[in-house]
Formats: sequence, structure tokens, C-alpha cells
Amino acid sequence: MTVPRVPYAGIATRAVALAADMAIVQAIVFAGGAVFALIASLVGGLELGTVGRILAAVAWAATVSAYFVTFWATVGQTPGMRMMDLLVSTDQGEPPSVARSIVRVFGLALAIIPLFAGFLPVLVDDRRRGLHDLLAGTVVLHAAAEPPPAPEPARSALEAGAGHGAPA
Repeated sequence: MTVPRVPYAGIATRAVALAADMAIVQAIVFAGGAVFALIASLVGGLELGTVGRILAAVAWAATVSAYFVTFWATVGQTPGMRMMDLLVSTDQGEPPSVARSIVRVFGLALAIIPLFAGFLPVLVDDRRRGLHDLLAGTVVLHAAAEPPPAPEPARSALEAGAGHGAPA
């Protein structure tokens, strides 16, 4: 007897994928910072004041955002998600658009800030969606799984009763 595989990714596989992606993007940021430091040392040194530190933080956030938005909007998975055999998609089974991916990155930051509490809905939601998925209208699936059927649109009580012999 085989148990059918749930198409939606759980919290553990998503956490490993996120950790791998953050390690990759931190390596990219570190390499960029190293190049910047090398150039600064050749020019004569550069000390970061408050404005420089704010610009460095903005550059870090832009790099992280660009990484996730680019991968989600183009192929529907980041390298970390590919490693864990995961795929992010809309209800129609397509990779999220750039706008939807931007909303998802913003939601991801909101999910992480309160001690990762934004991921708790994954434990109770029937489609295992976190705060960022709920905001962006996306789901995370096992790439090998069959895409789930799209949810049916809500019908009014009048429409529901009209099909069962109730007077119209």
C-alpha cells in the first residue's frame, strides 16, 4: 500500500532551501564587498560613515531581493529550491510574475522578522502556505508532484441551490 505524496512542500524542506539560498546570496554579497574593498584599498582607503553603512544595507537588501525575484519570476525556483526539488507557482501552475515575486519577497521579510513566525501557517494551512505565499497568492510544490487542481471559485448560495432542483 503506497501513500500518495502531498504535492505541497512542508516547513522542513522549505527551511533547508531558504538556508541554502541565503548562503548563496551571502556569498555573492561577500564577493561584491571584497571587490569593493580591494578597489577602495587601491584608491587609498575608504571609511564607511553612517551614510555608507546605510548604503551598504540597501545594497544587501537589493541583492537579496534581486536574487529571489529573478529566480522566482523566470524559472519558478531558486538554486536552494532546486536542490530540495521544490517549485513556487501560482494557482494556475505558472511561475509568479515579477510583481507577485516582489510581493513575495516583501512577505518573506515580514515572515522572518518576528522570529520566523510568518512560517507558522505552513503547519496548519491545507496548502502549506506561509505569510509570503498568502500575500502573493503562491504555493510551494514538490517539483516531481502533479500540480494540484486549482481551487474552485466560491459560489453564492443561490447558485449552489439552483443546480440541485431548488426553485430559481
